[in-house]
Amino acid sequence: MSLRKLLLRLSGYLGAAGPPRRQWWCSGTPDTISSVVSRRAHSSRSPAHWNQVVSEAEKIVGYPASFMSLRCLLSDELSNIAMQVRKLVGTQHPLLTTARGLVHDSRHNLQLRGLVVLLISKAAGPSAENSSCQNYDMVSGIYSCQRSLAEITELIHTALLVHRGIVNLSELQSSDGPLKDMQFGNKIAILSGDFLLANACNGLALLQNTKVVELLASALKDLVQGVYQENSALAKEHSITVDIGMSTWKEQTFLSHCALLAKSCQAAMELAKHGAEVQDMAFQYGKHMAMSHKINSDLQPFIKDKTSDFKTFDLNSAPVVLHQEFLGRDLWIKQIGEAQEKGRVNYTKLRETIKAGKGVTSAIDLCRYHGNKALEALESFPPSEARSALENIVFAVTRFS
Repeated sequence: MSLRKLLLRLSGYLGAAGPPRRQWWCSGTPDTISSVVSRRAHSSRSPAHWNQVVSEAEKIVGYPASFMSLRCLLSDELSNIAMQVRKLVGTQHPLLTTARGLVHDSRHNLQLRGLVVLLISKAAGPSAENSSCQNYDMVSGIYSCQRSLAEITELIHTALLVHRGIVNLSELQSSDGPLKDMQFGNKIAILSGDFLLANACNGLALLQNTKVVELLASALKDLVQGVYQENSALAKEHSITVDIGMSTWKEQTFLSHCALLAKSCQAAMELAKHGAEVQDMAFQYGKHMAMSHKINSDLQPFIKDKTSDFKTFDLNSAPVVLHQEFLGRDLWIKQIGEAQEKGRVNYTKLRETIKAGKGVTSAIDLCRYHGNKALEALESFPPSEARSALENIVFAVTRFS
């Protein structure tokens, strides 16, 4: 059976095709951002849109990033799970949205991490100590073990997406669907997420590199810790007025959004036997690029023309946290009170209030700061198509109107 037919079969299991109702780790994409102000010159040859940047990068590494974990997603076990997920069609369970997003990821957001791992592997090339390795793919310039690492990174991230789709049954509304269906969806989310993590762990063992296993294990620990801290803050009785502060925000964001990519980039250098300096530069690129990408995502509800796409936004996102810091806690609580109607926050009104402050412009500056830090790390790598693609990813993420 052809790859296209297999994909269509899987999408059929998940219900009618269409854009996902919501993406769980990223609320928007950089494809609508039009210009960048950076201390580095932006080449006129650089692609202007996010989709174009990702498409050209995929050509460099040899195949689309959306096929990264295809072997696992099309296994018999997950095919059976997909048949069970089909029972959730018609409900509002987030697992269904996540599954559709994995199959119909036209915005190239869900599979970004594996693509970056492959690009930085190719940009670094073989080390002088390991240039004669028989496992080296001379056509694409990437070790097969590095390709396996990229797939493992995507499996871990996908498992996190699935696990984060578990519904709090105590907050269900009648429009979400029957209680028994939502309970069933939670069970499937737990089992399928665990299955993906088990495959990732098996793949790590096959790499037979203790340091790489330690790096990815610590990244997984960071993910769990970061998500736990986020959920703990949301679970507090007065979470809507909690002021976490920018330093805490950066710590949590690194754990939940940056650690996996940063440590995967470092692990890719370890697999090629590069030294500590190259490994650190790869880590720095992954860290700062992921941070910049997260801030860009947080900014989308405040800079997109069609704000109707964002009925709500995260009150712990970068622009809001910065807005709170400039404003002070007392004034922030007052603004929250003024934006409430019948006991609920009017996000449209609150959005305009935040846009009138300094939080949005400060978040844009912070996004560009981390983008420049990522570009600084790339200067340690020799000029190449892969390095240019990594630079273009940063340019696309830090481009604002």
